Amino acid sequence: MQALFLDTTGVHTLLTETLNLQPWLAVTIECLLVGVGLLLVYSVLALIYIYYERKICAAFQCRLGPNRVGPWGLLQSIADMFKMLIKEIIHLQHIDRFLFALAPYLVIIASMLAFAVLPWGDGLQIIDFNIGIFFLIAVSSIGVLGILLAGWSSNNKFTLIGSLRSGAQMVSYELSIGLTVLTMVCLAGSMSVSDICAEQSDLWFIFKGHVPALIAFVIYMIAGTAETNRGPFDLPEAESELTAGYHTEYSGIHFGFFYLAEYLNLFVVSGVASLLFLGGWQPLHFPGWDTFNGIMDYCPGTVWFLAKCFALSFVIIWFKWTYPRLRIDQLLSLEWKYLLPINLFNLVLMVIVIVYGLHF
Repeated sequence: MQALFLDTTGVHTLLTETLNLQPWLAVTIECLLVGVGLLLVYSVLALIYIYYERKICAAFQCRLGPNRVGPWGLLQSIADMFKMLIKEIIHLQHIDRFLFALAPYLVIIASMLAFAVLPWGDGLQIIDFNIGIFFLIAVSSIGVLGILLAGWSSNNKFTLIGSLRSGAQMVSYELSIGLTVLTMVCLAGSMSVSDICAEQSDLWFIFKGHVPALIAFVIYMIAGTAETNRGPFDLPEAESELTAGYHTEYSGIHFGFFYLAEYLNLFVVSGVASLLFLGGWQPLHFPGWDTFNGIMDYCPGTVWFLAKCFALSFVIIWFKWTYPRLRIDQLLSLEWKYLLPINLFNLVLMVIVIVYGLHF
């Protein structure tokens, strides 16, 4: 197990040999360090993403965006974070208190577990085992439970409608995400995150798998946008209809958890797209282009991964601030009548490409 930017081998040696701690205590301390590192990176990325979207939104709408707190408004997200931390948590009557309090933690835990699978570089990931992609899909599905519990336990018609919309939307679009992931797993021949990255060392899958990989990429980006409840698929939080949707009754840090998870889910969706289609942390290489490949290798893998994630996140944010919100029947029709059949056909097409060796 390796944490981001942390040499756990050196830490283990320091704890067991230099400080002469018991093995079980050393492992416990290492796990705590990994957890603290994960929380730190998770929180900092969320603040960066909030600022990132605000500036992109402002550019699309021909305005400046945050520009008062700190140089170029860089401290605005930090100021908002402190405001969220010190806000009072309003205690409501006639709600299921246990489920109401549990819901935001389920959402944040699901987001953090999925975040831990992403590869930031060669060995720079927290969780890596032979069914990493399967684990990623499984834990990312937990978030919908938190949203359903939040809507139901709030004892409010707006939150209930929002959570039911979200449940129908996320369960539906998880099928498309699962099939696109399965399509690329067929091409990779492995569910291990590190193996999938290694298979793209010579050429990214979006080029290697050509037509089926490109179709899978487009469908994944659409389904991933819907899975994160972002516009034009933001019906669960439709302000003009449901005030704030499933988290209408939440305040203080509990609302902050939902807000935090929304932005980190955007990063997770972009990170998985980078992993499956754009090589993860692997630089851009083309077979036979030795000089070009050598130049690409000068850029560290972590920089490559972050650049891909921010570029793909820009596309998803672009969706939100360009297209109008869909109706619920249009949203579900898009999945069940169009994306799902295309996905099933594309999966068969990818198998044919692999069996007959038609990929690059």
